[in-house]
Amino acid sequence: MNYSICVSGAAGGHTVQAARPLAQAVGREIAKKGHTLTTGATVGLPYYAAQANKTAGGMSIGFSPASSLREHLHKYRLPIGVYDFINFTGMHYVGRDIHLVQSSDAIITIGGRFGSLHEFTTAIESRMPCGVLTGSGGTADELQEMIQKLEAPNKDMVIFDDNPERLVAKIIKVLDKEYADIDINDELARWYLDTDAPHYG
Repeated sequence: MNYSICVSGAAGGHTVQAARPLAQAVGREIAKKGHTLTTGATVGLPYYAAQANKTAGGMSIGFSPASSLREHLHKYRLPIGVYDFINFTGMHYVGRDIHLVQSSDAIITIGGRFGSLHEFTTAIESRMPCGVLTGSGGTADELQEMIQKLEAPNKDMVIFDDNPERLVAKIIKVLDKEYADIDINDELARWYLDTDAPHYG
């Protein structure tokens, strides 16, 4: 199975330079494990993760708040060049966050500010596996206490670790278990190739 793993993190602020090596390590590890990286097609930690992912030969998809390449570059001033594909959502930042998370199989939070908190809460409310890279500052280092104080739902889906490679491995292990019943080579999983099967639309 090829999973889409979202890297969520600060686009600016003090955690960006401090946690840059951690974001790069996560991006590289996702590539090494053969999975797809998704990000908000933004600067800062998500960009560093995507950049390292590309250098390692991985695939990444950026979800932009813009509705076009022109808007992406000139209105939002966001990067290109490290993504294999950019989904121009046209949903601005809040809608982009939701679309990004819902298009991923899991999320890893590195550093972060309020945008990362929004992506995390979207993921945990959706009962999605959530990795949190502790020691990376910002949102990531506040979540453990927040989850306890605010009685977060689905907190059993959250994995805390301070090691990038180990955290990625743990997320993949959870996803492997979650999708253990799906065999993409099974004939039943490829029903759409049956020309006699009913099709709609």
